[in-house]
Amino acid sequence: MTATQGRVRPRAIGAPLDRLDGRAKVTGTARYAYEQPVGEPAYLHAVQATVARGRITGIDTEAAAAVPGVLAVLTHRNAPRLADTRDAELAILQSDAVAFRGQFVGGVVATTSEAARYAASLVRTTYDEQPHDSVLRPDRDDLYAPESVNGGFATDTEQGDVEAALASAAVTVDRTYTTAMNHNNPMEPHTTVAVWNDGELTLYESTQGVHMVRSQVAPLFGLAPDKVHVVSPFVGGGFGSKGTPHAPVVLAAMAARLVPGRAVRFALTRRQMFSVAGYRTPTVQHIRLGADRDGRLTAISVDAVSQTSRIKEFAEQTAVAARMMYAAPHRRTTHRLARLDVPVPSWMRAPGECPGMFAAEVAMDELAEACGLDPVELRIRNEPATDPETGRPFSSRNLVACLREGARRIGWERRGQAPRARREAGHLVGLGVAASVYPVFWIKGSSATVRAGAGGRYTVSIGAADLGTGTWTALAQIAADALEVPVERVELRIGDTAYPPASVAGGSSGITAWGSAVVHAARRLRETYGSAPPEGAEATGETGDNPATERFAMYAFGAQFAEVRVDADTGEVRVPRLVGVFAAGRVINPKTARSQLVGGMTMGLSMALHEQSHVDGRLGQVANHDLAEYHIAANADVGDVDVSWIDEDDPHVNPMGSKGIGEIGIVGTAAAVANAAHNATGVRVRDLPVTLDKLLGDPGTGSRNGPAVRRR
Repeated sequence: MTATQGRVRPRAIGAPLDRLDGRAKVTGTARYAYEQPVGEPAYLHAVQATVARGRITGIDTEAAAAVPGVLAVLTHRNAPRLADTRDAELAILQSDAVAFRGQFVGGVVATTSEAARYAASLVRTTYDEQPHDSVLRPDRDDLYAPESVNGGFATDTEQGDVEAALASAAVTVDRTYTTAMNHNNPMEPHTTVAVWNDGELTLYESTQGVHMVRSQVAPLFGLAPDKVHVVSPFVGGGFGSKGTPHAPVVLAAMAARLVPGRAVRFALTRRQMFSVAGYRTPTVQHIRLGADRDGRLTAISVDAVSQTSRIKEFAEQTAVAARMMYAAPHRRTTHRLARLDVPVPSWMRAPGECPGMFAAEVAMDELAEACGLDPVELRIRNEPATDPETGRPFSSRNLVACLREGARRIGWERRGQAPRARREAGHLVGLGVAASVYPVFWIKGSSATVRAGAGGRYTVSIGAADLGTGTWTALAQIAADALEVPVERVELRIGDTAYPPASVAGGSSGITAWGSAVVHAARRLRETYGSAPPEGAEATGETGDNPATERFAMYAFGAQFAEVRVDADTGEVRVPRLVGVFAAGRVINPKTARSQLVGGMTMGLSMALHEQSHVDGRLGQVANHDLAEYHIAANADVGDVDVSWIDEDDPHVNPMGSKGIGEIGIVGTAAAVANAAHNATGVRVRDLPVTLDKLLGDPGTGSRNGPAVRRR
């Protein structure tokens, strides 16, 4: 299905329907992975490495095996041999090597979860411990350039002569910014129920893509894909951590092989989530901007450093957003990695754009200050006519409209241009702004089948996922409009590899990919059978090519505004108000869309003020590896979150005219908060999170980095 093969006429699309799965969730009848009914289940608890690097010299399982109810103890000595070990993150228990602290080195299967957990604590492991390196530093002499970065983007890019442009610029900013290591903590942890029957594997898995799990797990066990059945109708959040399989699903499948005929339930504890489920790498970003006296950019340079695991590479695309965001004739971006003895980093909501736009948008705020310009005006002045990197026209770009509407909604005219200009009831008050961007990904390969039933009803089947984002409802609305029937006549079936293949719910691409397949299938059915197809008639549609992706640059945009109040005596920071205005194509369901955008902005607020995984370099692990000490935003931290969007008609992105909204809400939020904190206090915080100890710094210098802004 191409995006140019006709538009869907909206009837259901755009209606704020209640979630079709809402009643099942609030009544507790919606079954998540761990709750799937299986006869006489066994329970698995993992044994993890207590050193950051080394080899296992001994593993004593005798005491664990003697615990009543224990069915099996799994170690590298008796683990099934995997048929494919190329992915070192998934190739667990294949040797005595330890690559990071927290790595799975075994597991205990028992008749109760309590027995399994207690027995696992009795497993005694000894090691030949080796020196480890687990702390990211940007001055390392072993940083390297990956072949490409996440998303398949080029590692480095350069246009023009950046150094000459910076040397001759009237105003320059030369600063280093850091973002902290963050860990995904969805409400539902990673869970699996695994069972083998006659050489076939069934996985009830909390995942963002059932077909993704099948495609990666089947080769590990030497199985044909149709011998692996993955079921995941409901998911309690993922934020990217469930977008690709991690070690837990492999451990569960291995354990189930040791207890034939029984299903094995496995749920990570909160502490285990910090070592085997992915995380957002910390970043160090050196940004240099050059501009003329009117604030128009002449040069942009971004050098990003992040970390990866020694056993598997993941390269965050931190600098990619800077390539297309603002107009500048001279531009350069680079990515460098440090290979460390740490768990494998992975996707976390808006990988690349989220940390990258924090640094870029704080740098833009510093440039506005150096030029004596309003920060909103500076961004508008640097609005590009076409994509600065490719030269292609934008399919639609309404960032300026978002900036102006957001400024109106937050009362931007009340902002004092000079820091520390507003004081109210013992608090320093400031306003900040940042832009948001996220690409529109067109991913081929999804299929949907539409089948006509009795009484004008239809069944739509596709192996898509709903992470709590509203897929159950949005796809039903898309199908209803494509079939020209009320939503009540559509029955949706998702979350199962028994249904046609669907791409992973990631990159805010789900509705584009899956919705396009559904539209194609519905239209094919009507073209073949007319407006009243007979019962049993069916048609399948696929997401094929979209020629417009070669002619246009496709992005969603937004503007984030924050009001920050800082206690003048204690430095305590509060954000009573966030305003986000977005341009994300046609909104399929305003109710679920608003929920996604509010959630993204709340997560961005959490990133701005709280979230930081502290690595203890001596032990090679995250020290605050639980929700008692890894702080995330709670209800008391979130004030008024004002979300709105610009009506945007984009006929090029897909048949629905929609753009993804799952991730753009988090992009720019942290920068808006940091910029507002500077406006309130005069202290420029360049290292996330924004905490009171940093705001109690000297407003005269405004930074620990020292002066690095030049105006000729």
